[in-house]
Amino acid sequence: MKVFDLDLLDNYYYIKRSTIAEQIQFDNRTFYAKFERIDEPLTPLLLKQHQDRQYTIAVPLLQDDHTNYLVIEYKGEEYQRFYHLIKHLFKTLEISDYHIYQGKDVERLQVFIEVENLSLEEADQALQKISSALEEKMTKKWKGLPCVSLPQEYNIVTLPYQKI
Repeated sequence: MKVFDLDLLDNYYYIKRSTIAEQIQFDNRTFYAKFERIDEPLTPLLLKQHQDRQYTIAVPLLQDDHTNYLVIEYKGEEYQRFYHLIKHLFKTLEISDYHIYQGKDVERLQVFIEVENLSLEEADQALQKISSALEEKMTKKWKGLPCVSLPQEYNIVTLPYQKI
């Protein structure tokens, strides 16, 4: 499924519920997921309903423990500074295949970095490197996905709402 400039996995999707949809045991921890997995392809109608904020839809980042996107999700009042910092950092790191989107509200940014079929471990290492470089310049108010310390059901990303 093509969403803006992104080719996302669409064999199944997740829909956010108002209550806990699933309890997940992972690495001696318990996760409480509000996203319920729906084993159907994502449809254009669902995508439109997400854009109209009738539902919150998320898609998986991993397929067979590999990904084609690294995602950095920022949430905070310094979103404009983060936007400019990430662009500068990517220029320095010679990362050119990326897209920046607005999340559910103006203070949420989603940065999708295109990669070529990275394993979960390689993706996690690359995100840690980027995160460390960002932490030198500003307080950490972002998360990187996919992440080895999260279960597969948490290595999902909410569909973006608007391209920046």
